[in-house]
Amino acid sequence: MDRQAIKDNNFRTIGYIETLLDGGQKALDASFKTLGYYDPKQNVTQDASFRTLANGNVLSALIYDKR
Repeated sequence: MDRQAIKDNNFRTIGYIETLLDGGQKALDASFKTLGYYDPKQNVTQDASFRTLANGNVLSALIYDKR
């Protein structure tokens, strides 16, 4: 798995996006709580309860909204 830190304008880490082994991605807040998932096969972003939120990858928006 690959993990990318997402930082705010003051360079503080506000979350992470992990690339999973199947190619999907997972958004985590700064405390490593799961915020949502991106499924590239279906091209949808889902929240932590797997409800569809948007078409395409908007995981970074979940992290910024959590702030």
